[in-house]
Amino acid sequence: MKNTILSLLLIAGSLSARSQSTNWNIDPTHTNVKFAVTHLVVSEVEGNFKTFTGKVTSPSADFNNASVEFTVDVNSINTDDANRDKHLKGDDFFNAEKYPTMKFKSTAFKKIKDNKYELTGDLTIRDVTKKVTFDVTYGGTTKDPWGNTKAGFKAKSKINRKDYKLMWSAATEAGGLVVSDEVEITVNIEIAKEK
Repeated sequence: MKNTILSLLLIAGSLSARSQSTNWNIDPTHTNVKFAVTHLVVSEVEGNFKTFTGKVTSPSADFNNASVEFTVDVNSINTDDANRDKHLKGDDFFNAEKYPTMKFKSTAFKKIKDNKYELTGDLTIRDVTKKVTFDVTYGGTTKDPWGNTKAGFKAKSKINRKDYKLMWSAATEAGGLVVSDEVEITVNIEIAKEK
C-alpha cells in the first residue's frame, strides 16, 4: 500500500512539473542565425540564414533545464554573393536539394553563473549528427508594448565543417586554406511566450 501511494505521489509530482512548463516560440523578426569563416587566412567572411523556426520549453522562469529545438532552411543561406550562395547550396557543401534543413535539438541547458548558460545538443547537417555546445548569454525577460512576454539570448559555438561533410577545399600559394575548416556560429534569439 505504501508503495502504491508513493508511486501515485511521484506521478502526480511529475505531471504537476510538466504542467508548469512554459512554451516559447522563436520571434523570427528579432532573431538571426549567423556564421563566419576565415578566408585566405587573412580575413573573415560572414553569412546568415534567413528562414528558421524554433521553440523553447522551460520548467522555470530563469530557463535552467529548458529544452530547445531549432530548424534552419539551408536554401535561405545568404552571403551577399549569389554565386557563392549557389556553391554553398551544392554538394561541395550543404547539398540543399537532398538535405534542405539543419536541425538542433538540445540535450542539456544549464545555468553556469548569473546570466551565463551552457547549451548542449545534437546538431544535424546533411546526414551527420554530432554533439555541440553553445556558450549562451541570457539577456533577460520583459514585456513588449503589446503585452507579449519576450526573452532574449545570444548563443555562440564553433564547429569543424568537415565533420559534417562540407568538404570543399582549396589552398593558397602559401599553402593556407581558401576557406577555414572552423566555422563560428552566432545565434541571437528572441522568443515569445505562448499565450
